[in-house]
Amino acid sequence: MLPFLGKQASTTKLGIDISSTSVKLLELSHSGNRYKVEAYFVEPLPANAVVEKNITDIEGVGEAISKVVVRSKSNVKNAAVAVAGSAVITKTIEMDAGLTDDEMESQIKVEADQYIPYPLDEVSIDFEVQGEVEGSPERVEVLLAACRNENVELRSDVLEIAGLTPKVVDVEAYAIERAFGLVADQIEGGEDQTVAIIDIGSTMTTLSVLHDGRTIYTREQLFGGKQLTEEIQRRYGLSFEEAGLAKKQGGLPDDYEPEVLDPFKDAVVQQVARSLQFFFSSSQYNDVDHILIAGGTASISGLAELVQNKVGTSASVANPFVDMAISPKVNASILSNDAPALMIACGLALRSFD
Repeated sequence: MLPFLGKQASTTKLGIDISSTSVKLLELSHSGNRYKVEAYFVEPLPANAVVEKNITDIEGVGEAISKVVVRSKSNVKNAAVAVAGSAVITKTIEMDAGLTDDEMESQIKVEADQYIPYPLDEVSIDFEVQGEVEGSPERVEVLLAACRNENVELRSDVLEIAGLTPKVVDVEAYAIERAFGLVADQIEGGEDQTVAIIDIGSTMTTLSVLHDGRTIYTREQLFGGKQLTEEIQRRYGLSFEEAGLAKKQGGLPDDYEPEVLDPFKDAVVQQVARSLQFFFSSSQYNDVDHILIAGGTASISGLAELVQNKVGTSASVANPFVDMAISPKVNASILSNDAPALMIACGLALRSFD
């Protein structure tokens, strides 16, 4: 079994989040009960190098990772990266509690074809013991995860092009779950409730629902901040790059907010409401306690308040760095602005301390 979900000894690992438009690098250290951001940088990707979470330009992505490593000034060579939840099959199975990891691995290999609709030589498989089965202490729940080899190998390949060693290939939803542990204290009720995390990226929006700190549902749909950039580009005659900068830095005409930004914010609220409806219709839940907004689009001013008012559930913007120390070589204000987009990178960097 390969480093999919990776059970390596604790060593510092760079969290490398490969999204559709950029590569984000994060390095954390841990002292006492406090984390510290040691290195951080974001590097844009060539156009269409990643399409709907699939790497299509290995060299382009590898070069972007090389640049992000150099510009972050990190000396760490081990890395953790993630595949999209849509690329992974997961199944919770029960096994005897007395089995060793090796015995579990052997048994899973024998039984895996019951759960996985691909030839076993085409998939990477890993597992993680979740805890005792309620009412049956002699049995444990085991999370089985399987991913096509090509998805894992592409991510390993781009890290190796950049001179990094792939130590862990995780799943984006589990990286978000791990980072949520840092955000939970900022929410009334903490982890012991049902929280919807809406990660709105450039082209994809991912809903992860956590109950008592564990992921119980994920769904991806095509929608993201790129739509706002394209509307700015179209309306004001800018290049895509100029539109992206104007979106972040401002300076657009007076009609931008009422004519462009406000309709986009309304579209975000509709996506949030629709995502939650999909969750409610496919589960026994009909409510969540809190909505956490993440991803680059979460930085839009007033978005959490709008979601809260329209959906009727308390909402806030994710920031996993609130209680962290920050190295002098990291630009704290840029890190703060980008914080909502760094949940996956943060969850991957936390693999250093497993």
